[in-house]
Amino acid sequence: MLKLSKLTDYAAVVMAQIARYPEQAHAATELADAVQLPHPTVSKTLKMLVRAGLLESRRGSLGGYRLARPAASITASDIIGAIEGPVAMTECSHADGDCDLVNTCGVADNWQRVSLAIRTLLDSVTLAHLAQEAPLKLPVQLPIQSVTLASRAEI
Repeated sequence: MLKLSKLTDYAAVVMAQIARYPEQAHAATELADAVQLPHPTVSKTLKMLVRAGLLESRRGSLGGYRLARPAASITASDIIGAIEGPVAMTECSHADGDCDLVNTCGVADNWQRVSLAIRTLLDSVTLAHLAQEAPLKLPVQLPIQSVTLASRAEI
């Protein structure tokens, strides 16, 4: 099963909560209470999101966590990448990938197309979308045939 980790799911939930109230700084305890997750889990998630540059943190009485940029410019791919690393279906599907079978497998280009289609979809979903209560409307069919890949020399 292709599945995101619980921590990535929690990161999206926490980020959406912050995005709903972007004008205020959010304490870790307040966020944990609001999304009903354990404080240590929320704290760990917040630190990872700060490290990835998606959140800013300030100490002090007026401190807390805020979005580092507008919710409309943070993508689902950004959030997943902050927790899981690059979005790729297989080892050879991302730029830093290394595969022992690259010269003989015969499916690398197609896996790269699938990975690119998934990244394209995840890049089209913003934190502003995720923070809305209404369900997202996604395309029924991905244009996988129109996805172009870099030549082997560029990879």
